[in-house]
Amino acid sequence: MSATWRIGVDSRRCIGTSICAGTAPEHFRLVDGLSAPRAEVVAPDEVVIDAADSCPVEAITVRDADDDRLIAPQE
Repeated sequence: MSATWRIGVDSRRCIGTSICAGTAPEHFRLVDGLSAPRAEVVAPDEVVIDAADSCPVEAITVRDADDDRLIAPQE
């Protein structure tokens, strides 16, 4: 497993529920009503997966920063 993960938010899909910011406020914030990662590359943290899995429109992706393998959301 990589030492770093890459967080992405698809602003076209995001509906601004703020579940991610509530679940992982150290990793997500709302900007103009939409989710945005506080940092694009982060150390692995289970709460980031929880936030991605809790997004009702699957706007958040978590990928291995080394090989781009999808970590969350789980299919």
